[in-house]
Amino acid sequence: MMRFALLFWLLISGSALAAEPFARAAIEGDDEIVPGQQVRLTVDVFVPDFFTSPPQFPLFSVPNAMVTLPEERSFNLTQTIDGVQYSGIRRSYAVVPEAAGPYTLPDVPIELGYAVDGKPTKATVIMPGISFTVGGNALPEEPVFATHGLTIEQSFDRDPAKLKAGDALLRTITITALDTQAMMIPPAELGSASGLQQYMKPPRIEDGIEINRETAGRHTETIVYTTAAAGTFDIPAVSYPWFDVDSKTRKTATLPDVKVTVGTATARQAIAPRLSQEENSSFRSPRIWLIAAIAVVLTAAVLIVRWLAPRFAAWRSKRRNLRHNSRSYRFHRMKQTIKAGNETAVYAALQAWASELGYRTIADWLAREGSPALRQQIDLLERKLFAAQVGTKIDRAAIVKAVTRRGAVIDEKKRSALPPLNPGRWRIACLMALVMPKIPQSASRQNADSTRPITSLRYHEAQEDTGARRQTNTLR
Repeated sequence: MMRFALLFWLLISGSALAAEPFARAAIEGDDEIVPGQQVRLTVDVFVPDFFTSPPQFPLFSVPNAMVTLPEERSFNLTQTIDGVQYSGIRRSYAVVPEAAGPYTLPDVPIELGYAVDGKPTKATVIMPGISFTVGGNALPEEPVFATHGLTIEQSFDRDPAKLKAGDALLRTITITALDTQAMMIPPAELGSASGLQQYMKPPRIEDGIEINRETAGRHTETIVYTTAAAGTFDIPAVSYPWFDVDSKTRKTATLPDVKVTVGTATARQAIAPRLSQEENSSFRSPRIWLIAAIAVVLTAAVLIVRWLAPRFAAWRSKRRNLRHNSRSYRFHRMKQTIKAGNETAVYAALQAWASELGYRTIADWLAREGSPALRQQIDLLERKLFAAQVGTKIDRAAIVKAVTRRGAVIDEKKRSALPPLNPGRWRIACLMALVMPKIPQSASRQNADSTRPITSLRYHEAQEDTGARRQTNTLR
């Protein structure tokens, strides 16, 4: 029993160890290939498990043939061989043999990456060489372009029968071939049109065109015809020979000849009417004055702009300086520094604000106007900066709140200050001093206690009274 188990394990291990990447190739439709026909070489690359990097399909050379790798999307494949699941990728080469005879494709190395026990591994597989023969009973008498289906069309950008001398006629010829690369489609033999100048533009090629669920290539040619003389001209017909690989017959696609009729060119510029000398001068006079007025206005505008520009710049600079030097702007900058600056910058900003308020140091400011919360945070900041104390961070929000509150108190004090005394009160005080009798000293002494302390308004009125009396005695 143990022997059978061991043999079974060896068979499984052998199949697993034998699971290696490989490649295979095949020619599609290799029966009766003719020269010039595009042959599709299909290459499948398989690896056990999965790819870690895609196969790198290289180009290779074949004598008397052109090999290309069309820019088509690859196909993913899966296959199970001897109980091992393989993942595959398919790409197709295009091989165009140029002459009859046998052809042998070489062995082509293809690099790839795949997983072995979950680890990425580099490997190289060999595409096996394959042979095919070009010729057979269907070989055409002379080499022509071979394809599965072909159409040729032409169009003009305008009616060829309604041209004028000097006009240009644009002709577009489109050749479409099924299952063929556009670069393999030969151009058409156009000939020359007598009496017309002919210019060829670079051809345009397109691949991957979908036509009735088939892929085609397209070759587009553009020709420009011009003439400077009137008359009737002929653009010759076009014959395009090709070989139909499906019906194994030679065919010819044609375009009809086109007659071009060119008429005399119409006058492009009318003759200006002749005016008399008086009419001409009367016509030119308003124009001259209008041009002169426009020139004067433009000159004045330039001078005004040149005069205003430096003054406007100086005014803007002055406004900017006033704003930056204002207390509100510096107060805003200080709050921004407290919120986002480092601790050294915060202390410097508080010192500058104390100087702005008229105090020599932060300590003087705190002793006079600082709140307990602000004093506590500044003490903590000074210990961190000057005593190298490590500990609790300063509360920036509390500092901003305390400083903002003190700023609001200062603004309120500014708003509640008494306005300047009305100059009219000085005249009223003088009149009252002249008209009202003197108050006895006894009465003054009896009312002294009731009037203490005197207000600042009465003090100013008394001062005004004394000044008025002195002025009156001087006048007398």
